[in-house]
Amino acid sequence: MSAVNAIRPEAPVAPSVTLADIRAAAERIRGSVLRTPTIENPAVNRVAGTRVFLKLDNLQATGAFKERGAANRLALLTPREREAGVIAMSAGNHAQAVARHAQLAGVKATIVMPKFTPATKVVRTESWGARVVLHGETLAEAAAHAHELSLREGLVFIHPYDDPGVIAGQGTMALEMLEDAPEIEALVIPIGGGGLCAGTATATASLRPGIPVYGVEVQGYPAMAQRLAGEPVSVGGPTIAEGIAVRDVGELPLNILRRCHSEVLLVPERAVEQAVALLAEGAKVVAEGAGAAGLAAVLTYPERFRNRVVGTTVCGGNIDARALSNVLLRQLLRDGRIMRLHFDIPDRPGVLADIAKRISDVGGNVIEVKHQQLFGAPTVQSTELHLMIEVKDAAQGDALIAAMEAADYVVRRG
Repeated sequence: MSAVNAIRPEAPVAPSVTLADIRAAAERIRGSVLRTPTIENPAVNRVAGTRVFLKLDNLQATGAFKERGAANRLALLTPREREAGVIAMSAGNHAQAVARHAQLAGVKATIVMPKFTPATKVVRTESWGARVVLHGETLAEAAAHAHELSLREGLVFIHPYDDPGVIAGQGTMALEMLEDAPEIEALVIPIGGGGLCAGTATATASLRPGIPVYGVEVQGYPAMAQRLAGEPVSVGGPTIAEGIAVRDVGELPLNILRRCHSEVLLVPERAVEQAVALLAEGAKVVAEGAGAAGLAAVLTYPERFRNRVVGTTVCGGNIDARALSNVLLRQLLRDGRIMRLHFDIPDRPGVLADIAKRISDVGGNVIEVKHQQLFGAPTVQSTELHLMIEVKDAAQGDALIAAMEAADYVVRRG
């Protein structure tokens, strides 16, 4: 785990996005984008070891903050551009945001998505009235095709993050958050292409210049951190935070974060999973991996945020149900609230019932049993028993194992 400082000196340049742009964006999108709540949750505070305010942009109609930038950019179209229509490339939240706000504005929208895009995302995007074109095996190929269609059909290309209008729209999140929770002393914002963090840094630098704005990337995709440090970009690998798994960050966001001297914190996959689980179980908030990355940074760097009031955004909640269930189960295992135990037991009547009773006496709950008599056991006089057991905490799990060993059962954790 590491943090990379934006320390490369830059000659002063005119800002590409200003507070006035962000305030104007807030007026444009009022009524079409939800002003989401900013909440504080005791369970999250207890685990984080400090006060944390959560900006719930997962409650937007399409489940993510991307609506802010899309709505503002569409509102900036000229009459001629509105007549021509718009095009965007995305396999995720930007696609639905552009589709929805184009429909609301009465503008034709085309969305280019890679061929591997899950059918559910295609259907949701089409449900907002967009024409979906599936092209290419990678995001880069889909993007190239979108630019080609833009030129061929005269469509306005709406970039997901490298656009002043989009960045200004994303910055409205910070306006709301700082107004609703003025006690915030640091902001922690996930970075994919950088539009949200750049908009937040711009707004914060003018409204509350003493507040640091930290960007967050997962360790496998530290593109913004590497660009800020002047290093070659090297990214890759599977991640639950696919919404911020970006290789090519925006040049406008890069310049803004460089001018604002923003710092990027890198978080491991396990911290993102912990944050997703904590939000679901503790705050009753559903977050996708990218949406939980800000909280993951607070959990990963406790010394940095101790005794500081922190603000972060749950910027998206579009997580696959199976992925969410897997994250929750993995966290239960890590917390010791689910145990996998393996026994070699004598093959005689009553042993299985005795083990079950001893588990019950300690307060454990058996949720899965695998009893192997014919194959795998060391002798025909013994059998293998594999149990998955639910306990309230690790201490109860230790007590359960102690009870088994006191009864002369040989047990090992799996």
